Amino acid sequence: MRRIGYLTPATGSPENIFGVLQTRALIEGLRELGWFDGRNITIEHRFSGDGRERIRANAKELVALNPDVIMSVGGPVLAALLAETRTIPIVFTNVNDPVGSGFVASLARPGGNATGVAVSEAPIAGKWLELLKEVAPHITRVLVLPEADTAAQKLLADTVAAAAPSLGLNVVTGSVREAADYDREIEAFAAAPGGGLVGMSNTIIANNMERVHALAIRYGLPAVYSYPIYARTGGLVSYGPDNFALFRDVARYIDQILRGAKPGDLPVMQPTRFVLAVNLKTAKALGVTVPQSILARADEVIE
Repeated sequence: MRRIGYLTPATGSPENIFGVLQTRALIEGLRELGWFDGRNITIEHRFSGDGRERIRANAKELVALNPDVIMSVGGPVLAALLAETRTIPIVFTNVNDPVGSGFVASLARPGGNATGVAVSEAPIAGKWLELLKEVAPHITRVLVLPEADTAAQKLLADTVAAAAPSLGLNVVTGSVREAADYDREIEAFAAAPGGGLVGMSNTIIANNMERVHALAIRYGLPAVYSYPIYARTGGLVSYGPDNFALFRDVARYIDQILRGAKPGDLPVMQPTRFVLAVNLKTAKALGVTVPQSILARADEVIE
């Protein structure tokens, strides 16, 4: 029986929608390829939450089990795993700029022991601001909250800031290390009028989506996000790849590695479909009228 390690910053709680849907997508993707947990594979799950120390501890545990392949979710998790092993194959997803972060040599030929799906959000960061301004033309300033001490998040925040002046927006950049930082940063920012929020996806917000959505509504901040799960769970608008669909791509690479492929020879994949989702219930709560121009283009309208 083959052994697959699975390390995610999801909490493992049934209420953690992000984690539940990710795990379901992975298991379904593997089943479609003939791999069944308990029959011909064993999946070693590790739900670390967003704490860096626990992520490192779980990475060490999984590597010690010496699985045939490890499935990794997010940049911090991948960094922790690569610090523990350069031989066990790793298939990753939800990683921004894996080349710039030093995880792989190139997208075409990653080399080493890791490959997967790169979620390059920087090229669409300007689109987030355009959507936010289109939905809420009254805003003049935006709050951007990257995860602290994360190079890919800083790059993304800088990209958002660079796109803002052409839309007449001033950017305030904060940082988050834990969920409570969202309360502090958003409350301080909302003291002045005309604000909006760019909810950058990271391990912390992924485990606290409803909390951030509630803060945005409480302080009257129209917010834009990347993955459609954010709009589905109460965010105003989102634009980006459906990251749960990407888990099926990950399953295909796991399948190939279990059948003998080397991760260094498998090109890093990138999303080709981007989803525009808008939540009309949230728009109503914010007193925002979503223009027909967005509704006509939306792939998903949540009512």
